[in-house]
Amino acid sequence: MGREMGTISRRALLKGFGGAMAAAAMPVGFVGCGDATDPKRSGGVGTVSIGSNASDPAPKASYEKVFAAFQAETGGEVRVNTADHNTFQQQINAYLQGRPDDAFMWFAGYRMQFFAERGLATDISDVWDHIGPNFSASVKHASTGLDGKQYLVPFDSYPWAIFYRKSVFEEKGYAIPETYDALKDLASRMRDDGLTPFAFADKEGWPAMGTFDILNLRINGYDFHMQLMKGAASWQDPKVAAVFDTWRELLPFHQQGALGRTWQEAAGGLANKTSGMYLLGMYVGQQFPEADREDLDFFAFPEIDSRIGADALDAPINGFMLSRAPRNEDGAKALLEFLASATAQNLYAAADPTTIVTNEQADTSGYSALQQKAVKLVSAATNVAQFMDRDTRPDFASTVMIPALQAFIQHPDDVAGLTKRIEDQKKTIFAS
Repeated sequence: MGREMGTISRRALLKGFGGAMAAAAMPVGFVGCGDATDPKRSGGVGTVSIGSNASDPAPKASYEKVFAAFQAETGGEVRVNTADHNTFQQQINAYLQGRPDDAFMWFAGYRMQFFAERGLATDISDVWDHIGPNFSASVKHASTGLDGKQYLVPFDSYPWAIFYRKSVFEEKGYAIPETYDALKDLASRMRDDGLTPFAFADKEGWPAMGTFDILNLRINGYDFHMQLMKGAASWQDPKVAAVFDTWRELLPFHQQGALGRTWQEAAGGLANKTSGMYLLGMYVGQQFPEADREDLDFFAFPEIDSRIGADALDAPINGFMLSRAPRNEDGAKALLEFLASATAQNLYAAADPTTIVTNEQADTSGYSALQQKAVKLVSAATNVAQFMDRDTRPDFASTVMIPALQAFIQHPDDVAGLTKRIEDQKKTIFAS
């Protein structure tokens, strides 16, 4: 791939953020809906099939409301092919090369560009001719392929930050740390108080990527991080070793047995007040009872190097794409246009208060305090990354970085050997 669009996320990236369905669960395999039904059999829009990674109960229920509204408005039908989130990630390449659904959920940035460049997605620039005024220039940029055409309708986003329960901090007298040393001191105090300082899980392979990302962003800065993600910087650079050395220093404060724990299980520790903090996306709130969500708060990972600062973060954008040859292209484009609307995104944000939407015309007056704070955090960021498994090649993320980071968690002392193995594999993959 060797090429990049340049910096896709600056201060304006998320400016304005916050501004009857058939479902098939596919827990084992992930295949398209096929030709089981005539795509034009209902209404002028017809039947539109969509591949979904929204397997967790909260987002799945929220999307049901959105798709039901589309059906009510158009008379069409949305057939949802839901796969377990991790299965979706792992099998997406084979899925798109087989008989995929008309549309599918995916991500902005490099991972969208990767499939667009390989001819596995349909150009939706004509959809953007209608929806363009709804989004900032930077969000459109993040939805644009390397050929300058648009391939994704952005829907929602969320920041990665350190989440905590306000009541625990108040009860214990903890202060929000503004430096890395203060964070370590807080973690030590939590451990002395009988808490696990950081809830931690990596059974699925991707959560640990967030820890690497934020440490690299704080130690080496956004530009180096993106060079590393696109294969242009060496994993044997001493700058990378500094990231793993810092992480090794923090590991004793993390929940043990991470490779056998899901992120939802780790979130349970934060919810039941046995863990003091959790570095994760805002969707951690999905694991809290509704009555407890007002107790959930977050702070940005603090500064490590004053020359780098603390104004970069991960804030991935989720959205929708069209497969390369949708059976009902017109209906699928109608669905994407609806999903880009303030109506659709208002519905979703109201049903899932652990996210912020991308449409600048959306009504944010009903945002929770957590959502409002998320908008401010992301809007104030100088640089926003999309997350490791979205900022780099999907094959490199899944076949190299997942096992590498899991190996580090288990055996954190051989950083030189680890980074050499990553670099050797990177050279092979990025040369293809």
